[in-house]
Amino acid sequence: MILDIIENSERYISLHKGFKKAFEFLKRTDLKDLPIGTYEIDSNLIYAMVSIEQGRVKEDAKLETHERYIDIQFVINGTDNMGWKTKKLCKHADSDYSQTNDVQFFKDEPSSWVATESGSFAIFFPEDAHMPLISEKEIHKVVIKVKV
Repeated sequence: MILDIIENSERYISLHKGFKKAFEFLKRTDLKDLPIGTYEIDSNLIYAMVSIEQGRVKEDAKLETHERYIDIQFVINGTDNMGWKTKKLCKHADSDYSQTNDVQFFKDEPSSWVATESGSFAIFFPEDAHMPLISEKEIHKVVIKVKV
């Protein structure tokens, strides 16, 4: 897991061949004005999902993991208090892995919490269980999916 501000995104481009295009999308000058929806960046290899959602309470959320995609979660407005735990330590699966949706949910509690504020991003790799959208307020964000 990585937490940083968008101005430092260049530091992470060498970690994956798709990160350059992903961060270019996040640096668009019209990002905050994009309508809610899904945006193709590089076929099914890289795509973005723009959303505005009411935050939820920790008790109503579950840790999630993905096997085929890395998440880059960028907060445009609000604060997303994301939970994190290494997948290796998740012991209480709430679902089987869904190949169709590339997700598995867990009932485990996060090991730590990261306040991801406006202008910040978190990168979650397949080994990172994460619990996004924890907030008392609305969160405007972009989740970029980068194929592993």
